[in-house]
Amino acid sequence: MLIGPFVNGSAVVIGGAIGAFLGTRLPERLRTALPQTFGLASMGLGVVLIVKVKFLPAVILALILGAVLGELCCLEAAIGRVGAGARNIVDKFFPPREGLSQEEFVLKFVAILVMFCASGTGIFGAMHEGMTGDASILYVKTILDLFTAAIFATSLGYSVATIAIPQLVIQVGLALGAAMILPLTTPDMMNDFSSVGGMIMLATGLRICGIKVFPVANMLPALFLVMPFSHYWSILF
Repeated sequence: MLIGPFVNGSAVVIGGAIGAFLGTRLPERLRTALPQTFGLASMGLGVVLIVKVKFLPAVILALILGAVLGELCCLEAAIGRVGAGARNIVDKFFPPREGLSQEEFVLKFVAILVMFCASGTGIFGAMHEGMTGDASILYVKTILDLFTAAIFATSLGYSVATIAIPQLVIQVGLALGAAMILPLTTPDMMNDFSSVGGMIMLATGLRICGIKVFPVANMLPALFLVMPFSHYWSILF
């Protein structure tokens, strides 16, 4: 029985609700400084994952072609529209958060959506539980997500809690499919998969810290390309 995805999703809902309720009641220095810390943590995790790379050309090729596909499909724009729609629905039931433009909201919402739903920890944790029944990795992510959702919800409002829905769908899907996917993979393929995830996490951290606004959502197709690219690179080269 899967437990981790539901516990993780509950933490996002609870953290988002608490953060949105507290809002400006939290000291400004916390609301400003902690997202920078989360961005730094995302970059640090990204670096740890990137160094696992086995076939760097395959990883770079997957990242470039994945970004091309994302751009052609306007993936980030679509996610942004979903986020804006979620905000409009939530604002009908809860007081809207003032002082944040629609453009600023979309930029931040997409960044944290990727951080919650496409992190290496969440992806690997869901697959690990699906294979072994051990949800410990997702429990660690749950603790981090609880505080992360609370802090970002102080500025983005209750819309942060809605991220639990796509996160739950992704994690449950990965866990259920893990038994079929993992036996077909090799350690090298998994390492290259982690490396692409690390690059996306690094870009996410840079975006959260306001250093560089990478189109992180448009990079997500690379996660689906890297394993076959890694496999065939090992055969051909």
